[in-house]
Amino acid sequence: MVDPPPPQQPLLQYPTDYPIKVVGRPSDEFRARVHAAMLRHAPELDADRVSERLSENGNYLSISYVIVAESSEQVIALVNDLKATEGVLTII
Repeated sequence: MVDPPPPQQPLLQYPTDYPIKVVGRPSDEFRARVHAAMLRHAPELDADRVSERLSENGNYLSISYVIVAESSEQVIALVNDLKATEGVLTII
């Protein structure tokens, strides 16, 4: 009889600080839509853990957040919401 493999440990232990970067075209509307999506999934978002960077030519804006993720399900739901957010080009 073959012994079953040991259970795998999760890659992350929750809660954990979780960085996420969202890239799109710079506009106030883009910022507002992304921030609203972030707040839906991480209502305890700390403004001191949010930063923005404009690309060299000013064509793209990256908004970086560090949230306290409570579960992988929370992160997956957040990413899916961001994917559906108008103006989001990339999520890292």
